[in-house]
Amino acid sequence: MHSEPRSGRLAAWGNALLAGLASPDDAALAVVGDDAVHRVAGLPDEPGPVGLTLALGRLRGLGVAGYRVALPAPGHPLGLSGPPEFNARALEAEEAVVAAGAPYGLVPEVTSVGPEGDEHVEVVWHCLPVREAPPADVPSLAEAERELAEALREATEVLSRLDVAASGPVAEAALDAYRSRASHDTSLLAPGYPARAARVLELARRVALMVALAHETGDGAAVSASAMAARVSALRPVERVARRAQVASYNAYVEERERR
Repeated sequence: MHSEPRSGRLAAWGNALLAGLASPDDAALAVVGDDAVHRVAGLPDEPGPVGLTLALGRLRGLGVAGYRVALPAPGHPLGLSGPPEFNARALEAEEAVVAAGAPYGLVPEVTSVGPEGDEHVEVVWHCLPVREAPPADVPSLAEAERELAEALREATEVLSRLDVAASGPVAEAALDAYRSRASHDTSLLAPGYPARAARVLELARRVALMVALAHETGDGAAVSASAMAARVSALRPVERVARRAQVASYNAYVEERERR
């Protein structure tokens, strides 16, 4: 979960486009990132999938005024508002984008294409009807920041209590990669987002990385089933807080617009 979800890129740059702070082509390029291509299927009055640039324009014409992120997990429909069919698709993908101002949502279908060693990723966003209602369990940005500060302390205490050092070659490599990525990533979000949103997103990723590393055995040592179960149970609330904060960060544009 510490890596950037595609739904986060789509929501952030879709919001920048709506705010007039990014061109359609620049927004689409930022959303696609390292993938080969993104298309959108199921748009009203479109017989088949269309390119992302055209799709973002069509959605704006349909009344979309903002984009929110959903990062659901089993038993936690974070960011979703229904109906059940959309929620099920989003839960399977573990992410989705929900429009504000119009009853549409987007769920990614990710496919790896090409021969082994030369694969490329193609993404089809399925546009589906959603219920216009408050998203489930999404905190405000201020609430998320407070929760994260406590979660960071709790994660440290839990790992210490369970004697999980989150060290060893795998953990060190992951931490080095994270530090390198963070040092080059001067803008975690798209133009138009408040600095606080970027700060909360950065902290959410740090907390999520700690949780991910805690699930590693480290140094190749065996971990008993009971010890692993205790570890997972203790860290589950921390992981939930990190996901809630990540969603709050991406949704800050819509939160700010609705507050105004």
